[in-house]
Amino acid sequence: METTDIPQLRIGDLVAEKPVIQGGMGVGISLSGLASAVANEGGIGVIAAAGIGMLEPDFQKDLRKANIRALRKEIIKAKSKTDGIIGVNIMVAISDFKELLLTAFDTPADIIFVGAGLPLAVPRIITPERLRTSKVKIVPIVSSARAAGIIFKSWEKYDCVPDAVVVEGPLAGGHLGFSKEQLDDTKFALDALVSEVVDTVSIYEERFDKKIPVIAAGGIYSGSDIYKFQQLGAQGVQMATRFVATHECDAKNAFKEAYVRAKKEDLTIIDSPVGLPGRALNNEFLKDVSAGIKKPFSCPWQCLRTCDVKSAPYCIALALRNAMQGKLEHGFAFAGANVFRVNEIVSVQELMTSLVAEYHDAVELERSADGVKINESVVSV
Repeated sequence: METTDIPQLRIGDLVAEKPVIQGGMGVGISLSGLASAVANEGGIGVIAAAGIGMLEPDFQKDLRKANIRALRKEIIKAKSKTDGIIGVNIMVAISDFKELLLTAFDTPADIIFVGAGLPLAVPRIITPERLRTSKVKIVPIVSSARAAGIIFKSWEKYDCVPDAVVVEGPLAGGHLGFSKEQLDDTKFALDALVSEVVDTVSIYEERFDKKIPVIAAGGIYSGSDIYKFQQLGAQGVQMATRFVATHECDAKNAFKEAYVRAKKEDLTIIDSPVGLPGRALNNEFLKDVSAGIKKPFSCPWQCLRTCDVKSAPYCIALALRNAMQGKLEHGFAFAGANVFRVNEIVSVQELMTSLVAEYHDAVELERSADGVKINESVVSV
C-alpha cells in the first residue's frame, strides 16, 4: 500500500528529513555519540551542555573551563561523524550560560536550544547582527504561550526573532517548567499548549515574513504522537526518553537498563535542589533524600545560579553524573512520563524506522476512519 512520506522539519535553511529532534539530556546522557547517530538517521541530534565538563578528569580544578573544553570537543566530534544536523541544549539557569552559548555559536553547532529560563539576553550576548547573518539557529524551549510571547517581544526590540520554538509540556522528564499542581491540570496539557504557542508565534511570522516552526515536546513517544501534534499545528517533535534506550546513547548500560525495567509506579516528582520540580525514577538514593538523609558533597563551583548550595541535600550535577556512569546507588535517573513503555534497547536506526512506520499507521488509520464517515454519510443520504 502506498504511504505518505513523513514530512520534513524545516528551520530556516536547515532541513531534517524526519521531524524528530532528540532532546538534550545532561549530565552526559546525550553527547556526540547519540547526537551524531540521530543526525545520520535524518533527525536532529542534540548534545546537552549541562554539566558536560564534569566528564573531564580535571573538572574539580576549574569546572567553567572544563565545560567549555568539553562542549567544544563534543560538537567537533559529532560534526566529524555526520553530515546531518547537530544541536546543543543550553540551560539559561546555568552560571556559565554566556560562555557556553558563545562556544556553541562559534564552534559551531547548527542549532542552539535554550531552555530552563527566559533567554532574553541572547541578542545582547551574540549581537543582533550576528544573529541575523549567522547560519546557526537559536530555538527557545518554553512551557507556555506567555513565555513565548515575552521572548519574542523582547527580541523584537533588536529586530530579530528566534528561528523556531520548542513547547515542552508537563509529561517531560528532568526539570519541569510547571508547579506540581499544574502537572495534572488539563489546562497545561501539551495539546492545549501547542495550539496556544502556534497562535502566538503566527503573529511574529507575519511581522518578520519568516516561517517559525513550533515543535512539540514532553511525553512524545510514538510516530502516532508525531502525527497527532502535526495536526495541531506543530511542524515537528522533540523526544528524549525513548532515545535513552538505544545502543548509541552515551550513558552506561546500567542507566539504560533502569529505563527498560521501569514501571509506571517507579516515577516520582522530586523537589530539585535548583528550585524546580523534576520527574525521575525513584530509587534508594531518592528514598534516602526523601527521608531527610543528606548526601555530603563539596561544590567545586555553583554551576546553577538557583542552587542553594548551603541547604542542598545533595549535588544534583554529581548525582546525575554518577547515574550516567551506571552508579545509580549514588545518583538517580531523570525520565519522562512514558518511560514505563520502554521494554528493550535498540539502535537509533531501528527506533527511527519504527517511528516512521507508526506515523504511517496513524495516517492510514485516519484515512480509513474518514472513508467510513464518507460511506456512512452517503448511506444516510
